[in-house]
Amino acid sequence: MNINTILFDLDGTLLDTAPDLAFALNQVLIEQQREPLPFEQIRPWVSHGGKTMIRQGFNFSDDEPEIDIIHKRFLAIYSSHIADKSGFFPNMETVLTSLENKGLKWGIVTNKPAWLTDPLLQKLELTNRSACNVSGDTLSQSKPHPAPLLYACKLLDTIPKKCIYVGDAERDIEAGKRAGMQTLVAAYGYLSTTDIPEQWGADGILQQSLDLLDWI
Repeated sequence: MNINTILFDLDGTLLDTAPDLAFALNQVLIEQQREPLPFEQIRPWVSHGGKTMIRQGFNFSDDEPEIDIIHKRFLAIYSSHIADKSGFFPNMETVLTSLENKGLKWGIVTNKPAWLTDPLLQKLELTNRSACNVSGDTLSQSKPHPAPLLYACKLLDTIPKKCIYVGDAERDIEAGKRAGMQTLVAAYGYLSTTDIPEQWGADGILQQSLDLLDWI
């Protein structure tokens, strides 16, 4: 079937949000009398969410009681600086314009909660440009569950076989496969040195955003 819809993960796929998230992490580290960390060390943690960033940055175990308190402060800082330095990955604007010119729909399916997703998209003037915005708390399930992707299909009146899902984390590819979509790894995103995207079972790997146009 012909593809008519492209769905994107947000952080690390459609948008480069790592600078603002790294700033928030370093601010809470400083507030806790710890040394800030280099951006390149923080960058691979971003796609795994704020609590993972806290665990990694503070070297906490999973059951560390301070995580929730520090995470709340981290989110407060991040929400105040949510689009200071965030923006498209190189050439992503060109990709979206090309999709639109071809009459293809594109949307966002992210695990980021709506109270952060919505203001970020508003500040970058993407709220209405994107055909759908499904956040991590839109449904009771989040990725790697396929439900958010299937919900996006419902919103866009399409079927999974006509969709491509692009993401930079293994859970993105798992969710897309479980939903019955073609899947592409955004290797330009926040992969770590231990990630092996070739083993995730995706249909392809994008080394740069422009590579997506070759799949359309």
